[in-house]
Amino acid sequence: MEQQHLDHREFGSELDLFASHPLVGPGLPLWLPAGAVIRSELEKLAAEEALRSGAQRVYSPVLAKRELYELSGHWQKFSEDMFPVLKVGQQELVLRPANCPHHAMIYASRPHSWRDLPVRYAELGAMFRSELSGVLSGLSRVRQINLDDCHVFCTPNQARQEVVRAIQAIQRGYQILDLQVDYYRLSARGPESLGESEQWDQAEALLESVLQELALPYRRVEGEAAFYGPKIDAQFIDAAGKEETISTVQFDFVQPERFGLKYIAEDGAARQPLMIHRGLFGSMERMISLLLEKYQAQLPPWLAPIQLVLLPIGEAQLAAAESAAESLAGQGVRVDLELEGSLGSRIRKARNNRVPWIAVIGAREAESGTVNLSLPKLGVDRELAVDELILSLSKNLAERSSSPSL
Repeated sequence: MEQQHLDHREFGSELDLFASHPLVGPGLPLWLPAGAVIRSELEKLAAEEALRSGAQRVYSPVLAKRELYELSGHWQKFSEDMFPVLKVGQQELVLRPANCPHHAMIYASRPHSWRDLPVRYAELGAMFRSELSGVLSGLSRVRQINLDDCHVFCTPNQARQEVVRAIQAIQRGYQILDLQVDYYRLSARGPESLGESEQWDQAEALLESVLQELALPYRRVEGEAAFYGPKIDAQFIDAAGKEETISTVQFDFVQPERFGLKYIAEDGAARQPLMIHRGLFGSMERMISLLLEKYQAQLPPWLAPIQLVLLPIGEAQLAAAESAAESLAGQGVRVDLELEGSLGSRIRKARNNRVPWIAVIGAREAESGTVNLSLPKLGVDRELAVDELILSLSKNLAERSSSPSL
């Protein structure tokens, strides 16, 4: 009999990952402690990979003057999808629909020379979309998006290597998550595109040549690019057959010109940098919904809210279980000591909660300093010493393995 495939919203409710409340409003999920663990671990990976790929972390506000988005072009193109203007005295402030204008302002806050470039700014920041209630859905369609975002400012000669660097970062991240890109989509110029035709032709040719050089499956789609430049999207087909875009590498011809961004070239002339948008995991909400459905909530151990449950058979084994729990927690393992109910009911609860490791401590284990370890996903049981357990789990979690191991 074919196993039923559950939607991420069902896991959100069943496992207490996220919730909603009418006083907060639709499309604004409340992250419960277990869901917050998943998001925190994913954000940590995104931050590590951003640093590994040469980016620097920055922070910027979720509000800005309306003029910023008028100058960037977002107001003209996306104002219908933005929340209404907030009037503060004589100023009109807007909840941001994107991070890029802020990062352009960070770049503009200091002078730059060709020796500084490329400059890469990474931020996992909140952005806002005024979505209609009827299209909101769990984590996959929300009004506040927490986006893993990076913007690169470089010379034209550095552009190719920056695109390669971005795609390689995406590939590393997906390998850790055990995600397979179905294909890469090259979105070419559309009727509302801004910028010079020559720029577009060169950028599209560069993106296509990188895809070919890396031997990646891709499709070129005419007219699908954003107004400010061509892009490469990583495309997934989810379990329901729906196509999703997660990661993007995109040129931007508009904002450097509109904001007057400059660097001093080797010949002493002031020149305009090229701007590249890139994101590793896209929005946390969409990525987590995808992972929950891919793994059917049996997440890799490093993402699991509770990584190991300790189950003493009775009161006589409580001290041994508490000592083991303290040692495991001291090594960074998210451990839960479960006492209430029969042993059978506690094991079922741990299995239903998709806990990767279940450790039972009986009289023999308490006396010998061991645990009886079960891995529900693999159907494996084994007795081993607490110290050995700590070493095994620490190695598995440090390597971000996709499955639990002994």
